[in-house]
Amino acid sequence: MSANEFFQTGDNSEYKPAEENKKVEPENGAATAQEGETGDRGLIGSIAGAVIGGDLGSDLSDGNRFGSIAGDMEEAEKYNGSAKKPSESPLSDSDSLEHDFVADPHVRHEATRIMTNLAAVERLASYTKQLSHHTTRDQPIVINPEDFSLQFILSLFVKRAYSQGIQLRSSSVAFTDVAAYGIDESVSFASTVGNILNLPSTIIEQIKNRRTPERKILHEMAGLAHSGEMVLVLGRPGAGCSSFLKTIGGEISLFTHTSGNVLYDGIPQADMLRDFKSDLIYNPELENHFPHLTVDQTLRFAIACKTPELRVNNVSREKFITAMRDLLATVFGLRHTYNTKVGNDLVRGVSGGERKRVSIAEALAARGSVYCWDNATRGLDASTALEFAQAIRTSTNLLKSVAFVTAYQASELIYELFDKAMVLYAGRQVYYGPVTEAKKYFEDMGFQCPPRQSTAEFLTAITDPIGRFAKPGYEKRVPHTAEEFERYWQESRNYAKLTGDIAVHNANINADEVKRVLHAAQKQEKMKHNRAKSQFTLTYLAQLRLLTVRGFQRNWGDKAYTITQVAAAIIQSLITGSLYWKTPEGTSGAFSRSGVLFFACLYFAFMGIAEMANCFAKRPIIQKQKSYSFYHPSAEAFSSVLTDFPTNLITIIFFAIIYYFLTNLAVDAAKFFIFLLFIVVSTLTMSSFFQMVAEFNQTFAGANAVAGCSILMTLMYTSFMIQKPSMHPWFKWITYINPLFYAFESIITNEFHDRKLDCGSSLVPSGGEYTNTSSAYKSCAFKGSVAGQSWVSGDTYMEVNYQYSYSHVWRNLGILIGFWIFFTSLQILATEYKSSMKGGGDRLMFKKGTSKDTVMIMSATKKTSDVENGEIAMFDNAPQRISTGARKVFEDLGGEDVFMWQNVDYVIDIKGEKRKLLDSVQGYVKPGTLTALMGESGAGKTTLLNVLSQRVDMGVITGDMLVNGKPIDNSFQRRTGYVQQQDLHVSESTVRESLRFSAKLRRPTSVSDEEKFDYVERIIEILGMTNYADAIVGDVGYGLNVEQRKKLSIGVELVAKPSLLLFLDEPTSGLDSQSAWAIVKLMRDLAYAGQAILCTIHQPSATLFEEFDRLLLLKKGGQTVYFGDIGKHSHALLDYFERNGARKCGHSENPAEYILESIGAGATASVHEDWFDKWVSSPEYADTTETISKLIQETSQIVSQTPTEQLNSTYAAPYLVQLRTVLGRTMTQFWRSPNYIMSKLVLMIFPGLFIGFTFWALKNTLTGMQNAVFVAFLSVVTSTPLINQIQGRAYASRELFEVRESKSNTYHWSTLLLSQFITELPYCIIGSTVFFCCLYFPLRINNSALFAGNYFLNYSILFQLYYVSFGLLVIYISPDLPSANVISALCFTFMISFCGVMQPFKLMGWWKWMYHVSPYTYFVASFVMLVLRDRKVNCSSVEMAYFNPPDGQTCQEYAGIYVTNNSGYLSNPDATSNCGYCSYKSGDEYLKSINTNFGQLWRNFGLLWVYIFFNIFAMVLTYWLFRVKKFSFGKKA
Repeated sequence: MSANEFFQTGDNSEYKPAEENKKVEPENGAATAQEGETGDRGLIGSIAGAVIGGDLGSDLSDGNRFGSIAGDMEEAEKYNGSAKKPSESPLSDSDSLEHDFVADPHVRHEATRIMTNLAAVERLASYTKQLSHHTTRDQPIVINPEDFSLQFILSLFVKRAYSQGIQLRSSSVAFTDVAAYGIDESVSFASTVGNILNLPSTIIEQIKNRRTPERKILHEMAGLAHSGEMVLVLGRPGAGCSSFLKTIGGEISLFTHTSGNVLYDGIPQADMLRDFKSDLIYNPELENHFPHLTVDQTLRFAIACKTPELRVNNVSREKFITAMRDLLATVFGLRHTYNTKVGNDLVRGVSGGERKRVSIAEALAARGSVYCWDNATRGLDASTALEFAQAIRTSTNLLKSVAFVTAYQASELIYELFDKAMVLYAGRQVYYGPVTEAKKYFEDMGFQCPPRQSTAEFLTAITDPIGRFAKPGYEKRVPHTAEEFERYWQESRNYAKLTGDIAVHNANINADEVKRVLHAAQKQEKMKHNRAKSQFTLTYLAQLRLLTVRGFQRNWGDKAYTITQVAAAIIQSLITGSLYWKTPEGTSGAFSRSGVLFFACLYFAFMGIAEMANCFAKRPIIQKQKSYSFYHPSAEAFSSVLTDFPTNLITIIFFAIIYYFLTNLAVDAAKFFIFLLFIVVSTLTMSSFFQMVAEFNQTFAGANAVAGCSILMTLMYTSFMIQKPSMHPWFKWITYINPLFYAFESIITNEFHDRKLDCGSSLVPSGGEYTNTSSAYKSCAFKGSVAGQSWVSGDTYMEVNYQYSYSHVWRNLGILIGFWIFFTSLQILATEYKSSMKGGGDRLMFKKGTSKDTVMIMSATKKTSDVENGEIAMFDNAPQRISTGARKVFEDLGGEDVFMWQNVDYVIDIKGEKRKLLDSVQGYVKPGTLTALMGESGAGKTTLLNVLSQRVDMGVITGDMLVNGKPIDNSFQRRTGYVQQQDLHVSESTVRESLRFSAKLRRPTSVSDEEKFDYVERIIEILGMTNYADAIVGDVGYGLNVEQRKKLSIGVELVAKPSLLLFLDEPTSGLDSQSAWAIVKLMRDLAYAGQAILCTIHQPSATLFEEFDRLLLLKKGGQTVYFGDIGKHSHALLDYFERNGARKCGHSENPAEYILESIGAGATASVHEDWFDKWVSSPEYADTTETISKLIQETSQIVSQTPTEQLNSTYAAPYLVQLRTVLGRTMTQFWRSPNYIMSKLVLMIFPGLFIGFTFWALKNTLTGMQNAVFVAFLSVVTSTPLINQIQGRAYASRELFEVRESKSNTYHWSTLLLSQFITELPYCIIGSTVFFCCLYFPLRINNSALFAGNYFLNYSILFQLYYVSFGLLVIYISPDLPSANVISALCFTFMISFCGVMQPFKLMGWWKWMYHVSPYTYFVASFVMLVLRDRKVNCSSVEMAYFNPPDGQTCQEYAGIYVTNNSGYLSNPDATSNCGYCSYKSGDEYLKSINTNFGQLWRNFGLLWVYIFFNIFAMVLTYWLFRVKKFSFGKKA
């Protein structure tokens, strides 16, 4: 066939001569070609692979795209399995540059002619589709020599890349004797509060066990992956798959150490990590993204970080980024999500499957040459998982990269895309070689593959003692343990050949030449002026610029937080500013003026604490992107300072303008801007300090404890609450390392500088007969006063009271900036160099008292467990037990009730737009049947399950959902079980306790507890959980693994004996094929026993799929594509699709993948047929509708065997039983949370000691009186971190209840609230008792029972009841934890501001009513009156007001009347000059001045009980209003 004939094939238009196309530019051709390629995922995948390699320009005219593709195809075909020279051009040296694409007009014309011909594009697409399935073991793809024009143009474009000097990179991986070691913490006993109570013994035990032994996670392994090869790593959870990928990918910091040799094209791993880390990419199983960034922003950032400096045709960076973004988004089906937030579990965004695709696209944008994909298909439907594998296949073919992939449920189609397979068994390698030989290797060993089991399933099953089957006669000849399998492998011919191939490969590699080429390629990619040894493509400044832009995008995406921050500051400035409205200019307002300035410093210091949560939230994202070589972590830390600054500045400016002028501070421009300057600098400094604390701590709890203690020290030693002259030497040094001390000194001296404070009412003696007395005989009862002067110098007041000087202002600015630079530098260094914590796999923790035999069995089992994401190898005989004993246990599960639904629609409102998620769905589930619910990601599977199970609280649901033809009743949720995709459990409970809790509360009281618990034990046995029944559920990494959690989720529903229906959402997600098989077999046995089951499933193998009786298939938009029987070998299902236009299903194909492909499921797939219309017009649809109508008629006559009172009852157990059971579980949670209790004690003991010894031996001076008030004030302020701590724990319990337990009506919501409140109290009272002892007795005040006992009663009992109930009230009405923290802080600041400490009652003005409303008024007043009652006052010399009496009079004769009519005393009544006057002579007089007296003690006691009961009542009422009422309303909707 001639070239002209080739280009005219399939094209209706005539071929036009060259002259007619002369003016057509390649870009036009590109547009046309793109139209021609629409819908062809192979072409898009190929283009994406080429672009990812960075081997072509980012304008991506189709000429450039196809040229690069062709050149790489040519390179792929030249590859013969040995190491090639990386820099070798595919074109001969004789080729001249005179045929360059730009230089030769004839060539330009020829390229344009080809690219504007759709037939040529389609022909090229056929080649690229071949490429997406082509493995290195296949025969070379042959380009027809007669298609000279195509061959010419493809070669030409590759030549263009080489002619511009662009180096093409590739890599191979050879490893020998590779092993990895971790910390041996596999099995242990869970700590309890008892460990704290028996602290000496605990400390001794920890000292004995301080040297944690190592354990071998990976045993010696060997392998070889040539350039362009894909290796599938198979094994059960815990086999070592993730650890192996991390080792190859260079993520070895989690291990204590590794051994062996890993060579990348001959380069040792140490050299690779030092010089070429960017080539190694490990993609973790779990997604970590900034949730408030859109998909477009996420991808653009990733691409921008790796955009090479040298690009074909020298196109702009922006064009390169845009084109790559479009191609990555197209190949992974993300184009429609560009403007959608990525989201996470808490922030609404793209679907879980789409988020996984974003992760994959981001990793591909990293442009590595060795990729390690850790279970990347988790959460993807079968069609999308296949597309992912095809995209990786294309990428390896084009770029000559290497891909190691773990996939727990790989289909046969996915398996066949790989070149080699690696099988791991308990950390040991038992096979490595071609995928075509793997099955035969184990069959020759003596094992047989069951019919219709995929090869990947068979290879995984080999590592499962229950799942593998020996051939008859081979039972005793085959290996049985992991060690035996490893020995067999190492003695095999396959292993000998592998080691030989590795030796030959390494011998043929010139490592020095490879390094030279990689350095050259790296130099081309790196920006100018970048360090030669830097692993990053961009310079530090370029990284900083990108990160700064991203930071602003994050702030904009999370506008709610920014708005809340600004709004809170404005509200606070209005409230507090109005509290200090028109502060008096004289001495009467001096203390208030100081308080105004102190609060301004303190408020923004507290704001810095909020940054710590953000540091921990973004840490895993930064670590991942650092491993991708995107940027320096320190650049992110520095950019945060830049991006947070505008928000902080706006917040401060709004606050300062309102607050400054409301409080009547000096109306002077210079003073205002100095005030503003120091607030800004101090805010930056404290924010950097708290972020530094976060970076130096591994856990948020540890950082929070440090921050809590730090803020207390900062608060007390700013010199406002305790002035420098009164400080004890053992703590005085804190002032010099306290940044706020310098900020406060500057703003207060700035305010009081050159100010004359009029004495006013503080002039003594005054009033009455003294009105006309000359001021020469008077003095100011105020520090810094001068005899005979009616005003006090502000500068003198600063010097006498605070030892402050105005001359220090600019010195302090320099010191503050120095602190800021110091803290920021430490933060940046910690971010850059702090390594991750060492790991050794998951820890299975047993409760105290568990049999030692059980623990030893589990310990022996786990010695080879893996550093996996929640996965540990276990001896698990579940499949065997299920098949033999399950039906007997489940024999009474059968029922007659039928659940059916008709015309179900579900519509939600998104930003004012109505979106229909379910469209006229109908179906039914009969007892004894297992129904699968399938569809691609985003089709509405989980949505339908939630709607049918009555678990949605938003949107509008229409249609009929019936049980036996009747509407569902109150008992529906209790009679159904729902196994969620997320395995949510109380982490402190054991497996047995979790099951017993569910059984006790969800089964009727007519069944005895003994019978319920006996059934629990049978379920434990059936599910194979006997060995770890007493293990703590824990969190991921410290507790049950993925499989065990999933079994517990199923068990929790089974022990409730759902009589109507069991829903399961993705029960096999994240499990290996053997575990998935065990779960499906369990469901099958439940169905045999009569249970009705509706289950969503993502990637079923052919054997799993056939276990289901019926299928409900959805397409995007929630539309039904099929509902009906599956049939034996899926014949009924396949017949329907083949009859309606789908291609014939191959004998070896997986029917589940076939039907998804047929309806156009997948990221990039599309079909022209509308399968929803076909379904609606099909006879099967009519039969389904008729069947439902018949079922309604037939079942409506059935009389339910369930008693009427149970049908009408929402809960199975009486209220008191619920309360007792929930309270017992909550108390167990606290008892097994020693870290929580210890943190609580630390937050009480340390402040108690610190406050007590700061105010040691409280003096009898005026300053001592004032300090007594601050002691009381600080006593209640310490509750702030305690409230935050309480809320964090209560929020976790609330989420578990609302997400899982409330949906099944396990117990009444109020029992949760009351249990949380009751359980907190003992620990708070004990902690506050220690606090009381640490604080009260160091003050050296009245220790009699009346005073000390009352202080204890008010603080350790009443105050604990108050702040616990207040904290719970706020968390139970808040939408989330951050909001609760903000609301709590706002309410606390509001109430504490009006308690009379910061602003005297007489100066409160309009806000005096709030003084009487604030509960802290009565707490502080009670504490102060107990400290100062009957306390004698002796003023110090600086506190005395000195004046001279008229000539001839003694002090007593002159001022005696004044003293009698007012308070205070004369220090020298008989003197005739220099009379000393003290304002108060007793603590009672001081109490009167602050609007309180000892007689109000018991009145306050009664009022405080009113506040406590109000909190409890409001907690229950508001929870019902904001949480329960809303839920009920949503359900009715």
